[in-house]
Amino acid sequence: MKQILQSLKTGATEIAEVPCPPVRRGHLLIRTSRTLVSAGTERMLVEFGKAGWIAKARQQPDKVRMVLDKIKTDGLVPTLEAVFNKLDQPLPLGYCNIGVVMQVGSGVNGFEVGDRVVSNGKHAEAVCVPVNLCAKVPATVHDEEAAFTVLGAIALQGIRLIQPTLGETVVVTGLGLIGLVTVQLLQAHGCRVLGMDFDPEKLALARKFGAEVVDLAAGADAVAAANQFSRGRGVDAVIITASTKSNEPMHQAALMCRKRGRIVLVGVTGLELSRADFFEKEITFQVSCSYGPGRYDPSYEEKGNDYPIGFVRWTEQRNFEAVLDMMSDRRLDVKPLISHRIPIEQAEQAYDLVGGGGPSLGIVLEYPGSSVKSESELRQSTVQLAGRTSGAATSSPSIAVIGSGNYATAVLIPAFRAAGARMRVVASSGGVSGVHAGRKFGFESTTTDTESVFADPDVDAVVLTTRHDTHADMACKALRTSKHVFVEKPLAMNHEELLRIEQAISEGTKNGRTPMVMVGFNRRFAPQVQKMHALLRGVTGPKSFLMTVNAGAIPSEHWTQDREIGGGRIVGEACHFIDLLRFLAGSQIQKHQVNVMDSKNRDTVSIDLSFQDGSIGAIHYFANGTKAFPKERLEVFATGRVLQLDNFRKLSGFGWPGFRKMNLWGQNKGQANCAKEFVRAVSTGGPSPIPLNEILEVARVTIDVARQSEGGC
Repeated sequence: MKQILQSLKTGATEIAEVPCPPVRRGHLLIRTSRTLVSAGTERMLVEFGKAGWIAKARQQPDKVRMVLDKIKTDGLVPTLEAVFNKLDQPLPLGYCNIGVVMQVGSGVNGFEVGDRVVSNGKHAEAVCVPVNLCAKVPATVHDEEAAFTVLGAIALQGIRLIQPTLGETVVVTGLGLIGLVTVQLLQAHGCRVLGMDFDPEKLALARKFGAEVVDLAAGADAVAAANQFSRGRGVDAVIITASTKSNEPMHQAALMCRKRGRIVLVGVTGLELSRADFFEKEITFQVSCSYGPGRYDPSYEEKGNDYPIGFVRWTEQRNFEAVLDMMSDRRLDVKPLISHRIPIEQAEQAYDLVGGGGPSLGIVLEYPGSSVKSESELRQSTVQLAGRTSGAATSSPSIAVIGSGNYATAVLIPAFRAAGARMRVVASSGGVSGVHAGRKFGFESTTTDTESVFADPDVDAVVLTTRHDTHADMACKALRTSKHVFVEKPLAMNHEELLRIEQAISEGTKNGRTPMVMVGFNRRFAPQVQKMHALLRGVTGPKSFLMTVNAGAIPSEHWTQDREIGGGRIVGEACHFIDLLRFLAGSQIQKHQVNVMDSKNRDTVSIDLSFQDGSIGAIHYFANGTKAFPKERLEVFATGRVLQLDNFRKLSGFGWPGFRKMNLWGQNKGQANCAKEFVRAVSTGGPSPIPLNEILEVARVTIDVARQSEGGC
């Protein structure tokens, strides 16, 4: 299927062939008929992409500070690689979609195949969208009208925040698409509306919709006009739908308002506010969040948990429905806002217009119907790419990678490619990241059909880089087909999953060949850790380990914090350090104990380990530090000697005969060596680089520690 992608690195827009996404639980799979180009948002993205490095940095000063902190702790090269990888990821454009339901995901009620629905789906021939971000379209509303629904919901949410009453005077600053929809919805509320803009054509449309207007390009005094419009009392409210870096719209809005007036920002402006402007009149200012309550709430959007209507009357979805009702009743007329209708195949023309290539307002993209492209053609889940990786021999192990997020494309996939693996197929849930990874790293194909990976006889090994709750299930499927498995930690989230994995290994053993399981415990393979391991082999007595991890805070709403999806940070990341100490101790973990800071800071823990040979270890995994401090430090005390590893850049020895230091120019956590050893083992049929008994031991201990941290037994 075709989908519009944009490069944040260059600003280039392309129409790419992308595999059709599968329907997911709680989602609808929709065949698109129309999408609307959001001139404001999409113009900003294109301009950002086309800007030079200095201009990009100026637009995101907070990100620049993060980069500088990362350079201090991790080094210049790893930091630049991370930044370039992030900018290299293609961005799917669009969020105003209308189409027909092709498939209904499990757990969805109220929708059927064949329903016409609006959603915040992308510019693509098919989209998979959470049910709470979809709404049915009335029969009296045409597809190209319905394409304005999401923008209408943005306007409506801004209006709801000012809480207008019949007869109030409201100024709308900025008469783009959202501004002109705002004018009409305010008129429907019974408000008197004054629209302001520099564009005479937009002013004419606002006047047609019943507003009085102020031509800012003619030098009109906006504040004086608002004062006159409000009969000298000051307007009741101002809604700013403009997009500008200037602080002037906010300053003018405050001057226009009456005492205790309201200002709502829907667009983007400078926010250097004058205290006097707001203090003297006790003006209320609020920033509107997109389509309404539920936006950016994973529980509402991804999990489909609706808010009770008795407590939250207007959610995103219900705002969609309200806008559609206004269109159906003809109280909202968006047809005059359509300036261009362009086929998806010619979408570059749309972005030329958005970028200033000519006057435009509402650009509607049109998609081929069923008479042009059948549903079976549209739903192709696999796209063939360039071919075999350069340098990979025919006899090289053939790998499939499931998951193509930031870490996979920045670290893991390049490591496997450098190790000489044949890049057979990369799978992703949405298709876009898979296409990008596939083209960049020389995969033969990309797919959104994960099951086809397990059935592919040409795949020798499967690399899993998906969300944590999928690891065990996918590992079992691969193992049962005798495929080797590399899991980017964790292997499993509970003991039941571990048992299933052990059973799958037995089921997959054929002709004396046992499928190999390896977890991406890359720190074992870091050159400095290998040096430490070699030095410690000569130590006969027990050792003491102190691992300090400046983990940093992660918001509670992040998927890794979701106990059902991510399993929490001990399962998801602290397992790395349990394995690292297990490797260096060279002895089985006998006992473990965890101390948690408190119920509100369960990410800040101390884990104590006791080993069979008498060694002890403490892992201080702290989320209450600063990113300006290095992330990881390991200290080992043994028979009157000490080793100290700082952030995988500087290794120092104290009291070690013949060894003082081993420093690196850049951070090396062993990912490349880890992938290399796995590929070598698959190729030669040799033993796993990490013994299975150690993998299972670390997994069991990690799961137990995570349970203890949550207050379990």
